[in-house]
Amino acid sequence: MTITENQIERDLIAKLRDLKYTHRPDIHDRTALEKNFREKFEALNRVTLTSSEFQRLLDSIIIPNVYTAAQTLRNTNSFERDDGTPLNYTLVNIKDWCKNHFEVINQLRINTDSSHRRYDVMLLINGVPVVQIELKALAVSPRRAMQQIVDYKNDPGNGYSKTLLCFIQLFIVSNRADTWYFANNNACHFSFNTDERFLPVYQFAGEDNKKITQLDSFAEKCLAKCILGEVISRYMVLVASEQRLLMMRPYQIYAAKAIVDCIHQNCGNGYIWHTTGSGKTLTSFKASTLLKDNPDIDKCLFVVDRKDLDRQTREEFNRFQEGCVEENTHTEILVRRLLSDNYADKVIVTTIQKLGLALDDTSKKRNYKERLEPLRNQRMVFIFDECHRSQFGENHKAIKAFFPKAQLFGFTGTPIFAQNASVQQIEGQQASYRTTNDLFQRCLHQYTITHAIEDRNVLRFHVDYFKPEGKNLPKSGEALAKVKVIEIILTKHDAATSERKFNALLATASINDAIEYFETFKTLQAQQQAKNDTFRPLNIACVFSPPAEGNKDVQQIQEDLPQEKADNQQDPEGKKVALIRIIADYNAHFGTNHRIGEFDLYYQDVQKRIKDQQYPNADLPHAQKIDITIVVDMLLTGFDSKYLNTLYVDKNLKYHGLIQAFSRTNRVLNDSKPYGNILDFRQQQTLVEEAIALFSGEKTDNPREIWLVDPAPKVIDNLQAATQQLTNFMQSQDLESKPEEVANLKGDAARSQFINLFKEVQRLKTQLDQYTDLNEEQKMQIDQIAPPEQLQGFRSAYLETAKRLKEQQSRDQPSPEVQDLDFEFVLFASALIDYDYIMALIARMTQQPPDKMTMNREQLIGLIQSDAKFIDEREDIADYIRGLPLGRALDEKQIRTGYDHFKAEKKTRELNAIAGKHDLASEALQAFVNEILRRYIFDGEALRELMTPLNLGWKARAQKELALMEDLMPLLRKLAQGREISGLSAYEP
Repeated sequence: MTITENQIERDLIAKLRDLKYTHRPDIHDRTALEKNFREKFEALNRVTLTSSEFQRLLDSIIIPNVYTAAQTLRNTNSFERDDGTPLNYTLVNIKDWCKNHFEVINQLRINTDSSHRRYDVMLLINGVPVVQIELKALAVSPRRAMQQIVDYKNDPGNGYSKTLLCFIQLFIVSNRADTWYFANNNACHFSFNTDERFLPVYQFAGEDNKKITQLDSFAEKCLAKCILGEVISRYMVLVASEQRLLMMRPYQIYAAKAIVDCIHQNCGNGYIWHTTGSGKTLTSFKASTLLKDNPDIDKCLFVVDRKDLDRQTREEFNRFQEGCVEENTHTEILVRRLLSDNYADKVIVTTIQKLGLALDDTSKKRNYKERLEPLRNQRMVFIFDECHRSQFGENHKAIKAFFPKAQLFGFTGTPIFAQNASVQQIEGQQASYRTTNDLFQRCLHQYTITHAIEDRNVLRFHVDYFKPEGKNLPKSGEALAKVKVIEIILTKHDAATSERKFNALLATASINDAIEYFETFKTLQAQQQAKNDTFRPLNIACVFSPPAEGNKDVQQIQEDLPQEKADNQQDPEGKKVALIRIIADYNAHFGTNHRIGEFDLYYQDVQKRIKDQQYPNADLPHAQKIDITIVVDMLLTGFDSKYLNTLYVDKNLKYHGLIQAFSRTNRVLNDSKPYGNILDFRQQQTLVEEAIALFSGEKTDNPREIWLVDPAPKVIDNLQAATQQLTNFMQSQDLESKPEEVANLKGDAARSQFINLFKEVQRLKTQLDQYTDLNEEQKMQIDQIAPPEQLQGFRSAYLETAKRLKEQQSRDQPSPEVQDLDFEFVLFASALIDYDYIMALIARMTQQPPDKMTMNREQLIGLIQSDAKFIDEREDIADYIRGLPLGRALDEKQIRTGYDHFKAEKKTRELNAIAGKHDLASEALQAFVNEILRRYIFDGEALRELMTPLNLGWKARAQKELALMEDLMPLLRKLAQGREISGLSAYEP
């Protein structure tokens, strides 16, 4: 028997009643919701409001800005009563959230000007709706419920902006077996589209990181009254700089709690093992802010070990809470802030180098240590970021000696164990290696890369161990000739980076190697361009630290760059000259003006440009982006970019250094980035497997199966199976498995089935497209399974079908099959094929003689129609190409101008036809449409004015308006090119 959505809803309400929620079946509309809120508000604030006061209160607190509403929910606010006296009030009991009234309502119907929606289940705290639960039947993916919520929030004048629903903090979606949750946010942080497939969505888990996805268990562990109050009040972060709500993940909450509890019980030190990319800064920020309000603690220092990390961490902390951490430019300022009684100075971010100077016996002229003496016996908390770095040395010992009552906590993604330790401690006659456990006593919470991969918080890795051919092959760890490495990179880079949608790092063994690589890249690419005018050179940058020459900032940067620090001891002048040359080349290419004397600005610019890969070429030209950054130590730890997906390795790596470097590539984006790509030129397979075994953190039989993607043969087999399923389905519909037959599918159920089956084919093909280790036989096998022309045809058929079903999905009552579809257009958008590329291809096609033509008109049209970026413009471009004169060469500018004229004329013809059909003046209709597209707002008053010359009665005019809008809607949607026109949905069929 199929479990219905209604049954799941009834069972959830029964569970919440067991958890002591009050079920309020009488609250089913806006009036009842506001009446209940008023009763709770008056009781909490011990006040009786007049009707006009209550209405003014609602007007003041109901606001479409989610961030402002979230602040109002958590703060004491002020309101002026009718008699002019102020009323200081809270919406909920913010001192003790457990003491609020917790209620559950279901099937609430909210009608606003143009939004008529029903909500499955809502949780109220003191009458304020704070949690919405959207349910689906067991067979339906919760992703559809996520999309539904986004659609609801995109309605003009929706309930989330015009009613008490503006206070929703948390959305929960479930099909009973699979439960997810995510924070509410303003539109700019609340998308579920092709660019960012995922909202920041979460599954709940226990302290052991085991998933709790069954709805009953989730309710028990996460929705119990005091737990929900604690989650909303303590473990949601309001990001001030972005006006955004951030939900802490379960492992972040457990880690912050573990530190707070350890301090509360004063039971020693500890460390948090949370993998790289898991959000350690947010966890440490929350721990710090919870400690800020702990009267037992005098100071909390968050300690990092490099100037750039100091800046990044300070900016991150201030991003979470504006002005919460000030800059410490000098050790003197750090000492003053340590001695300050100001509440703002209770949490300090500093570097271990400054802290070391403050506690240094040799710095007597500044007498820092003497001045800090009053702090010696105070309760101090030190939280170390990446605790396997500098504090293994004398600084750690100095802190322990000077602050005997201090508690020390460390965060690390890669702990030091006996196997990967390098520093010894001597105790009597015994020598042992200093491990993370030696320094911090015990692990308080563990969330390893194994957990993160299984949670899809980070990606798995695809490792290609390049094996050269011929005699006298290098052994594991030995280098290849640099020219050979570059030739391989030039061959494989476009595949590895999905046609340069992503970018890469090249990790080299020394500064001299980095310089040689940079120069050789320039030479080889210039030679390629001279031979082949279609060769697109890669934009290469290079970054390594300059010789310190007494510069304290550079010395500080180099504390965690051992190879660069050592390299700069040899021929520092030669390295300086080379870096000046590299920066000059960078300035010439990117139009910047960096100097070696302000190296940090150059370094920041390189990081920003790597991250700028997120912008499509239409918004930021490829010429302004970096394809490959050559590095030695820099950027291999602590640097994050979702658009960095590839690491080329020509350096020996092992243990934590290897994991840190690999982890630059595995930040989650969407299905166009299925894994982090590693191309290793030193045959280090044994070292990779040793690192995986050491840092898996789980007693799994074979952690490499979790960490590493399936080998190519297995994915090819999966592709074979997926294409066979598609073939079987088409045959079951009495159709051949050909792209042109998709149009003959009958009914929404069949078309929906095609969407799901071909989407899986495309996902597997996208994965294989980024494998850099495919041999010729495997490439031929893939082409036999999914012939390129046939695949392109199916992509085009997919987009045509998806466009049709997507339009149905946006209507009020689509069929269940259509309602539950998730199209994932990101899989069908090429990074290479953008508007500029298409215009250039059309121009090139007109300039080539028929016998030399590399792509004819229909092939070019097929390419365009198979790319999701052109889904709304595909027919226009196709018609334009077909209408171009034969035998006339046109340049790119002429093609662009011609296409703009073509679109304008087509729009005019379509509008004239609509105007004639509805007895309207063409100029008036054109002006009406232009005004809508200028503001992206539909104006009902302007529509009435457009109809005035027809002299119709109100009933006839209303019918005429509906008939006009039915014809005008498709054109308006097309001209808007995916942008929302506010107010237009009122005329949706």
